[in-house]
Amino acid sequence: MTAASDLFGLGGRTAVVTGASSGLGTTFAETLAGAGANVVLAARRVDRLEELAGRIERDGGAAVAVACDIADPDQTEALMAAAVDAFGSLDVVVANAGVVAEGGAVPEQVKPELFARTVEVNLAGTFHTCQAAGRRMLANGAGSIITVASVAGLGASFEAPGAYSASKAATISLTKDLALRWGDRGVRVNSIAPGWFPSEMTDVPLSVPPLRERIAGQTALRRVGDPAELAGALLLLASDAGSYITGTVISVDGGQSASFGTSPYPDMLYAALAERVPDGMGVRIMPEGDSR
Repeated sequence: MTAASDLFGLGGRTAVVTGASSGLGTTFAETLAGAGANVVLAARRVDRLEELAGRIERDGGAAVAVACDIADPDQTEALMAAAVDAFGSLDVVVANAGVVAEGGAVPEQVKPELFARTVEVNLAGTFHTCQAAGRRMLANGAGSIITVASVAGLGASFEAPGAYSASKAATISLTKDLALRWGDRGVRVNSIAPGWFPSEMTDVPLSVPPLRERIAGQTALRRVGDPAELAGALLLLASDAGSYITGTVISVDGGQSASFGTSPYPDMLYAALAERVPDGMGVRIMPEGDSR
């Protein structure tokens, strides 16, 4: 029987994480380093990358920082070359970098340049990252690429702007396409679709108590996520534990996509249904002592 540490371990492998300067990218990088990977940290804010690299190295890992704007294909090519130069291989790539350029604007007010910027980074930039990595992995006959989509790519919601949602839906489609085309040469391509987690991107909506409550209420678990809760899905897809998984999307969203973000019924609606549904089939089982 293969030990779990062997299945999920990444010792001796090289992993690239884009958008590693903050938020979920930092969590992804630390998780991969903790599993033994040599980590290449990529983003535009090099000072933050160097701070992260220092923390990883103090914990006994190996990391290098590389400045990269994924919207520029020349820079993604240089990034993958730097990874091979630094550690001798390219085994795992997490295409995490993304933006919400249009913020909370209503669709009828979104400026064209903001829509275009979101698509340029989230879709075209993800493709540039995958292509630059794929060329090297295909020549090697092995590799795992993990795109970072979003629960917003699985269905629309009032909390996610249209360009962002569309770009993430397209990322999921791109992931499946690349998995189909590259699987015969040993390269797996999968996606993680996070729900709501604390990050720079979500600071504003999660800092508004009524909106945070609404967002939490749209999940089956009734809360936002802890970034550490993404580690399991990441390691499954990056490691040999996921060797027969490709072209799939793993939602880590507290159950939000189970209902595509539908808000829960208020108690008065449950009560009305309980009166109308025959044979007591509309009555919820509640914890003992709950009078609702």
